[in-house]
Amino acid sequence: MRPKNLEKEEAIRTIALQIIAEEGLENLSMQKLAKAANVSPRTIYIKYENKEDLLITLFIEDVLGAYEKAVLENFNPDVDFNQGVKKIWLNTFHYLKENRNSFALLQYGKSSPLLNKAFQKANIKQGHFFAPIHDFLQLNVAKNIIRDFPHDVHRAMLFSPLLDLVNEYFNYKERPEQIITEEIILECCEAVIKGMLK
Repeated sequence: MRPKNLEKEEAIRTIALQIIAEEGLENLSMQKLAKAANVSPRTIYIKYENKEDLLITLFIEDVLGAYEKAVLENFNPDVDFNQGVKKIWLNTFHYLKENRNSFALLQYGKSSPLLNKAFQKANIKQGHFFAPIHDFLQLNVAKNIIRDFPHDVHRAMLFSPLLDLVNEYFNYKERPEQIITEEIILECCEAVIKGMLK
């Protein structure tokens, strides 16, 4: 692919994420995207079969990979449980608050069949992404430090409260005072840690 085509493709993906974040997934159409990216709809359809194909590609290639890399930065599965959870939470919070567009697609992926289709298309099995966090949780179950729940329950306990707090962070950006600070994130993290301990 020529550099000019790469620039077009990057613009298409960036603008698609922006439309999703600002107007909602339901308001993303290939025609609207083409107009905003200043390309013809045909240009988009050369690369993507349809809207779903575009969304799955965005989710796997643009969002999930960068998100995983940020969450796992300087994280070690062998670390103390409290320290490890705090690292995961702070990495996640710092990344998502700077990447609202990616956060919006992650939220849609959670509540729609998009996530499962994306994983099937890319032949991704559970545990492929965030494997060090899976290892971290299993190690702490084996050490009898945390309760032995199914993996999806651990994941929900670890990430759902944090993602809701990030959502509140963005809601409060439009208000006079931001209540979701790093200090609040750490206090809430402590509460989650206590809830997971045996």
